[in-house]
Amino acid sequence: MRGALAIIGAGRVGRAFGRRLHELDWKIGAVITRSEASARKAVRFIGAGNARAKLTRDVLTSRLILIATPDDVVVKIAAELARIGAEELRGKVVLHTSGALNSRALNAARAYGAAVGSMHPLQSFSGVAIPPLEGNVFAIEGDPAAVRLARQIVRALGGLPVQIAGGSKVLYHTAAAFAAGHVLAMEETATRLLMLAGMKRGEAIRALLQLTRQVLENFERLGPRAAWTGPLARGDYGVVAAHLAAMKRLPREFSNAYAALNSLASLVLSSGSSGILTATNGDARNNIGLVKTLVKARTAGGKG
Repeated sequence: MRGALAIIGAGRVGRAFGRRLHELDWKIGAVITRSEASARKAVRFIGAGNARAKLTRDVLTSRLILIATPDDVVVKIAAELARIGAEELRGKVVLHTSGALNSRALNAARAYGAAVGSMHPLQSFSGVAIPPLEGNVFAIEGDPAAVRLARQIVRALGGLPVQIAGGSKVLYHTAAAFAAGHVLAMEETATRLLMLAGMKRGEAIRALLQLTRQVLENFERLGPRAAWTGPLARGDYGVVAAHLAAMKRLPREFSNAYAALNSLASLVLSSGSSGILTATNGDARNNIGLVKTLVKARTAGGKG
């Protein structure tokens, strides 16, 4: 597959897309960042392109314009693109890579006839190396022509395109935050607790990664409720209380997070329902009530 691509905002995501598409024989046009130095660095990483420190009419020589900037400037970039291109945007495709924003962020370009959409890889990008995109899900949405091109690109990259409703984009990104950044926070929290218990950091990480992988493998193979383990799953509230007591001298965020996660686990993992449980589920309601009682007792018994 061949095409002409301009990249606005060649950070970690933009560079990764640019390099992989260049390897697939796409012609890389303007590569636009905030400075000439960073643009040249991005071009070297991608292996092609014309480094630019600002948005100019050069971007209009490409049929596909990819906006890979931080979320808070996507609307501004679309407005500037509309100002520069105006009617020349007709027939072009403008995609952004934001996980939280939908294609409405590009309405300024849409108003001049561009087909607009979003294409977000459910993947973390370190910026050090290109992550493997094969097999990863890409959420796509937007105008039909933009969705068609996004789907072609994702398939060429070896990914799995999944079209979602634009109005659900923030909820989609919320799910990603739970599964990535929040999981990392929990792993680091558990690592610090094991270090307080006497383990070296490397030992703690090794032990926890093995445990977490086992849980995730069971989640995939057996489903959420069968994979659920721990004192709350067994109804062992004395152990839950002991866990809270053990954290009484730690910053309150530790016990608050532990209590919140127990309540959430009761809601989404208790037997008797699939998916998000309703407030009428007795098991979940009883578990949450017990956890709240334990938290109140912990709060009264010690300062975090």
